[in-house]
Amino acid sequence: MSFSFRQEPIKGLYLVYQLLTTLFVRLPLWALFNSASFLRARKSWSLKQAIMVKLLRHLDHIQASSFVSFPDHRAIAPGKGVNGVWIEGAGNLITGDLKKLAEHASVSPTNLPGYWIHKKGTDIKVAAAPQPGEKVVLNLHGGAYIRFSAHPSDPTANICTGFLKHVTSIKRVFSLEYRLSSKVANPFPAALIDALAGYSYLVNVVGFSPADIIIVGDSAGANLAHALTRYLVENAERDVKFPAVPGGLVLLSPWADLSTSHDQGSATKFANSDYLSVRSETVHVAKRAITGPHGLGITETSRYLSPGCLLPDFKIDFNGFPRTFIVGGGAEVLIDQIRTFKGRMIQDLGEGDGVKNGEGKVRYYEAPDAIHDYLVFPWHEPERSKTLEAIAKWVAAASG
Repeated sequence: MSFSFRQEPIKGLYLVYQLLTTLFVRLPLWALFNSASFLRARKSWSLKQAIMVKLLRHLDHIQASSFVSFPDHRAIAPGKGVNGVWIEGAGNLITGDLKKLAEHASVSPTNLPGYWIHKKGTDIKVAAAPQPGEKVVLNLHGGAYIRFSAHPSDPTANICTGFLKHVTSIKRVFSLEYRLSSKVANPFPAALIDALAGYSYLVNVVGFSPADIIIVGDSAGANLAHALTRYLVENAERDVKFPAVPGGLVLLSPWADLSTSHDQGSATKFANSDYLSVRSETVHVAKRAITGPHGLGITETSRYLSPGCLLPDFKIDFNGFPRTFIVGGGAEVLIDQIRTFKGRMIQDLGEGDGVKNGEGKVRYYEAPDAIHDYLVFPWHEPERSKTLEAIAKWVAAASG
């Protein structure tokens, strides 16, 4: 069923059909055909995990998210315990190639919402100045640049709550509602310009030292987190008005290559063990929306969009990047591009925790049987908790 078809009035009937056939046909069949561990895509999975992956894949196949309205950058969505704030665009920080890209795409800075998510039991006031040495997370959510939200009710907020639960030194997360791309609005570099505004807000308005900021992103959000960090690295020493590079970078299942250079290998080998497909309509729609007037060719040349690109003429380095924690799932279709990306970072920065002088800055963690962006899913255990515990130790090492 085409993307446009689901915008027609009969979509209600289509949804009822999908619900009924899933409840009474698909779920029983999935349970039957995954009843024994050797029948599952990964023998270590429980029956629940195997069925959930099947369900997620089906939802992605029918593009179920296109039926859902997500909070976006146009308003602060209210809710119980929701701590939303408005931040100003960072037009004064747009320069060089970013300025040229923005002009070509007719993208301008704009005011944006963001949401403060606090650790349970704390009494921190919204947007309060930091305590001495306090660390904070700037969260950039995933969703292929075309869906999901920074709102605390969004499924991707499970990453924020996971950090707050497991990382004792982090008391609050600021999740940015960057602009989503569509076929008619907000192509690249809109999200990067917005991420820059979020970082500037934490430094210049709230008062955090860049060294105490950890930028966290998952999937497309990890692509954006890398792009933001790259822009800061490449400009921080060129202009005194630029905030310094953050103290840390956490990339969860990063979408590291928007080109087609990784469309073989794990992209096909693990198609049965992941819910994501690099050939899905969702991915095609996302790429067209992101690239907009630049054309798909920009995915083969942009160091922001495709830092893991394998094309022979593609050049990139990671000199000046902060200590980085990269997470990949051994059962996900993006794992080849994630490994390419982390290999390039390690080549330039070295592997380690990046705490002591001379120690490598890149820490890589791969959960062998985990799917794409598995930290979003509370049922993906024990991989989820073990990964968050490893990240907590990595954060603590910088504070020790």
